[in-house]
Amino acid sequence: MTSAGFNVTSSLTLVGFSSLSGHSSLLFFVFLLLYLFVLFSDSLVIYIICSQRALHRPMFAFVASFLLNSLTVSTLTYPKLLSDLLLSGAGLVQVSRTLCLCQGFFVSSLGGASFMLLSAMAFDRYLSICHPMHYAVLVTPAKVVLMLLLCWMLPAILGGVTTLLVSRLSLCRAQLNRAYCDIDSYFTLSCGGAEAQLSGLYILVIVTATIFLPAAFMIFSYARILFICLRRSRSFSSKALQTCLPHLLVFFNYSISIYLDLMIRRLQSNRESDSTLIISMLMLLVPTLLNPVVYGLKLKEVFTHVKRLLSCRRDS
Repeated sequence: MTSAGFNVTSSLTLVGFSSLSGHSSLLFFVFLLLYLFVLFSDSLVIYIICSQRALHRPMFAFVASFLLNSLTVSTLTYPKLLSDLLLSGAGLVQVSRTLCLCQGFFVSSLGGASFMLLSAMAFDRYLSICHPMHYAVLVTPAKVVLMLLLCWMLPAILGGVTTLLVSRLSLCRAQLNRAYCDIDSYFTLSCGGAEAQLSGLYILVIVTATIFLPAAFMIFSYARILFICLRRSRSFSSKALQTCLPHLLVFFNYSISIYLDLMIRRLQSNRESDSTLIISMLMLLVPTLLNPVVYGLKLKEVFTHVKRLLSCRRDS
């Protein structure tokens, strides 16, 4: 089996870019502008939350951490995407197995961290709205730090183990119809066998632990919040739901992107298609674009400081 696979130093080919070679220059400038927008808007909201003492509260600590996670994803993927678009004009894009595995690790670990951070925000809103008398005791600064460490460390550890297992598989193919590398796509290139089955099972466990379980917890938390709001006054319900709306928008944004990506993988597996490439790029780009917009516009406390900061710069 091993002899049938590719050598460890072999390169992989991102064949999806071949269909975009005629538009690579235009797409390069479009994605460059998008990356600069994400870099500026994420940094702006994070700066406002860190610099304003009034925003030094658990909810905003989770929001800043989530945007920092999103900014890290963008920084690790946009530059590589931009360089691949430039290279696609000269032919197929080559990537080493090591670099592909590294990118797959960061995509999986930071993607899992996004869902866990969203679940932490849902838990924070649940305690704040459903148990306001005990909120200060239950959500202390030390516990917030522990929750943030858990949200980042658990996906990183699980993703690291998965990457290590997948890296030992022999590959029988070397073409990825993706705009970037991820662990699941890399796994589909393997030759199969008992070791591949074990890795596939572990990937399923990771996806369940870092995506499906946090998503189920979020649905439960917001359902409980909705139930409480229906039993309280209209003013209380309006204020409570207003603080939950940005988190729900981001959650639905991520969930729809994940769902579309999984559907495309299953319906068009092993086939080169422009739609496959486009969906994979949208799944990566759209959430990072909408995150700072949602939190910058929908959180009233943040939006007030954003307007004040931008107006001061314009006046000066």
